[in-house]
Amino acid sequence: MPSKIPDGGQRGWIIPIGGAEEKENSPDILRRFVKLCGGLDADIVIIPTASKLRDTGPRYETLFRELGAGRAESMDFDTRRDADEPGRLARLEQATGIFFTGGNQLRLTTLLGGTGVARVIRSQNARGVHVAGTSAGAAVLSEHMIAFGEEGGSPRAGSVRLAPGLGLTNRFIIDQHFRQRDRFGRLTTALAFNPFAIGIGLDEDTAAFIGPDNELEVVGSGGVTVVDAHGLQFSSMDQAEEGDPVCVLGLAVHVLIAGATFNLHTRRPSAGHLSPRKE
Repeated sequence: MPSKIPDGGQRGWIIPIGGAEEKENSPDILRRFVKLCGGLDADIVIIPTASKLRDTGPRYETLFRELGAGRAESMDFDTRRDADEPGRLARLEQATGIFFTGGNQLRLTTLLGGTGVARVIRSQNARGVHVAGTSAGAAVLSEHMIAFGEEGGSPRAGSVRLAPGLGLTNRFIIDQHFRQRDRFGRLTTALAFNPFAIGIGLDEDTAAFIGPDNELEVVGSGGVTVVDAHGLQFSSMDQAEEGDPVCVLGLAVHVLIAGATFNLHTRRPSAGHLSPRKE
């Protein structure tokens, strides 16, 4: 569950990224994250545990430093014992920003779920520390996580498997590489199981910057598909057999691009600066 925000405080930003974010020519997403974390005063801890590539952590260290971060350091975890070491917990408590790389989200939850590191990250975010993740690192941020699923545009029974995420918030479910991998069906299926949450489908090189006021703003070159099941009228999920198509009535779907917003509390979208000017 999300940690309680201290009296008089405010939660840090939560920033899921759809994967394959621009890192060289126009790294708008990563640059904005560094700025939020304090720029020259930023102290960013990178967690590359989802990836099996040895150079993932050092690569992001270099990227964040080149974008102006005062300090950027990777911290990997090979065992659950690592995730309860007092020294690592203390290091996370110093950070102004925490960043999860891509890879396999089940590797993240298997190694970190229920450990001291997971608890510290939740409490740090509740105290104002900003937490971002790309691809698998985005999927793991919420309480309900898509572990894996099938591609396709239609919801089908059994096409998605959910697992507990790190639990920074319970307001949404993330799916990444959304348009590139045709994942509308599996996100809709996940919402048929849990209509409380809001589905956020993130295209590559696209991020949802979610502020402490629960206002989501899109940054990046692609789109964010918001699927809101609050007005769900009917779902045939309880009647469907494995592989059957599912009837879902009453969904609201919004497609947002850079500058557009969606309030996760009021469930109201806005085109932002894209709105037509009044004459």
